[in-house]
Amino acid sequence: MSMNLSAKLDELQRGDRQLETTVALCEIRTQLQELTKSVESCQSEVSEVKRDMVAIKHELDTVQQVKEEIEELREYVDRLEEHSHRRKLRLLEQGLTLFLSYAILAAVLGMLQFGYNTGVINAPEVNIENFMKDVYKDRYGEDISDDYVKRLYSVAVSIFAIGGMLGGFSGGIIANRFGRKGGLLLNNVLGIVGGCLMGFTKMAHSYEMLFFGRFIIGVNCGLNTSLVPMYISEIAPLNLRGGLGTVNQLAVTVGLLVSQVLGIEQILGTDEGWPVLLLLAICPAILQLLLLPVCPESPRYLLITKQWEEEARKALRRLRASNQVEEDIEEMRAEERAQQAESRISMTELICSPTLRAPLIIGVVMQLSQQLSGINAVFYYSTNLYTSSGLTEESAKFATIGIGSIMVVMTLVSIPLMDRTGRRTLHLYGLGGMFIFSIFITISFLIKEMIDWMSYLSVVSTLFFVVFFAVGPGSIPWMITAELFSQGPRPAAMSIAVLVNWIANFVVGIGFPSMKTSLENYTFLPFSAFLAIFWIFTYKQVPETKNKTFEEILALFRHGNDRSSLRDSRLYGSMLNCVNALEGHIPPAESAALMVAEEKPHPDSL
Repeated sequence: MSMNLSAKLDELQRGDRQLETTVALCEIRTQLQELTKSVESCQSEVSEVKRDMVAIKHELDTVQQVKEEIEELREYVDRLEEHSHRRKLRLLEQGLTLFLSYAILAAVLGMLQFGYNTGVINAPEVNIENFMKDVYKDRYGEDISDDYVKRLYSVAVSIFAIGGMLGGFSGGIIANRFGRKGGLLLNNVLGIVGGCLMGFTKMAHSYEMLFFGRFIIGVNCGLNTSLVPMYISEIAPLNLRGGLGTVNQLAVTVGLLVSQVLGIEQILGTDEGWPVLLLLAICPAILQLLLLPVCPESPRYLLITKQWEEEARKALRRLRASNQVEEDIEEMRAEERAQQAESRISMTELICSPTLRAPLIIGVVMQLSQQLSGINAVFYYSTNLYTSSGLTEESAKFATIGIGSIMVVMTLVSIPLMDRTGRRTLHLYGLGGMFIFSIFITISFLIKEMIDWMSYLSVVSTLFFVVFFAVGPGSIPWMITAELFSQGPRPAAMSIAVLVNWIANFVVGIGFPSMKTSLENYTFLPFSAFLAIFWIFTYKQVPETKNKTFEEILALFRHGNDRSSLRDSRLYGSMLNCVNALEGHIPPAESAALMVAEEKPHPDSL
């Protein structure tokens, strides 16, 4: 059409027309050419739109396909979550077997060693000071001042904690290199050497030998405080972990009580008997050397650290008295996958890890809450504390035995409570009760000179102070530190926490006599302030770990450790298990879809 129109226009131009008509026709031709180009451009754009619509349709089909895959993944995750929940229920049904009881008994002899050596130095204080005076006079030909002999005695008390720092800090290295059981067996050599050095102190006529022996036995006890809770938490069934963890503290209290009973004047609390009292520290070490070799190594250590699955199965079969150990193996595998990136974590990496920083702070503060509560001031100096409050020396020693008896009884009471009430609740009750009775102790000291029977109020207040310590702060810090960490960072975390515990132990042991001299009747007020701070911290920051697997506890901190995460921790932990289980089955392209699937709420959380 455009060609015919151009031909006609050419004919018109060739004719004898006026100039204006020619110009107008040229303009018409130009406009027609531009219109033709516009039409061709529109046709090209229409073709591009058609191609875009085809691409959009293809993308919509892809989205629909992804949506269907997400629904399938959701169903798969739900099935895995249900499987994980059933597995956890089976774990919670496991009971206490005879061989597990034997293994626990053999292991906690290390904590009995710790308790015995914590309390053994208390009762024979006067006898040991007299020995130091005699040695000094024989060496230098002059009498030693009372202040100096008090300082020497405080060194004998506190150097135990210095050894404990070294032992506790080395616990993680020993646990990884030699295993939990292997480390405990090797540690008994130190227990025997330290006990012999202390026992032969008088024969050697050297109080430096006493100091060295206390240091060596401190290293032994420091390693025990790191290795024993770790071993017990790893061999205990999920539903019994709290109660069996409390057996640690029961062994400590039994050791304390035995040392206090043997330390009275009617038995070994004499100038001739106190070396034998110190020598008896070798008995728990020798007994553990006899009993522990029969026990298996920690199954978690065998499976996760050493990758010896068959040995781990054998250990579990013996501990559970059953061939059905697949639930335990699956739970350990889930923990291993959750912590695979941190399977060999150093202390520096632990401190720098954002995920693990919160549980590490909680573990450290929990250890401080045990030592800075003032309980070791009672353990180390209770006899002196009671005599200064108005009791006779003999009555003070029997009151100290009462402390040990109360500790044993209340620890036994707390064993069933640990897995019923929960760690956090018991710790809050314990710290609160200790705070109240530390105030009563201070009041009794202030008015003892005005009212005679106030000395008995100080005894009663101290006994209740110990009761509430046994309920919570006595056992929970050892247990919860092992629970807050999975297999990879657990040894390093235990080393740091135990080191902090022993540092605080040393500070209290070396500083309490000076603090008592400076503050006199207000000696327990600093402990009251610390107890208030630790109660607030526990209420605000510490999660409940009762009946939670290690990966569920880790999920609490990955999830922010807020109240909603605490309520949904079971769901989150189960989903974490599902994700771990899916790692071997889901291709990378579908990982984003799985993340969406994980957001699906569980009916129990609604």
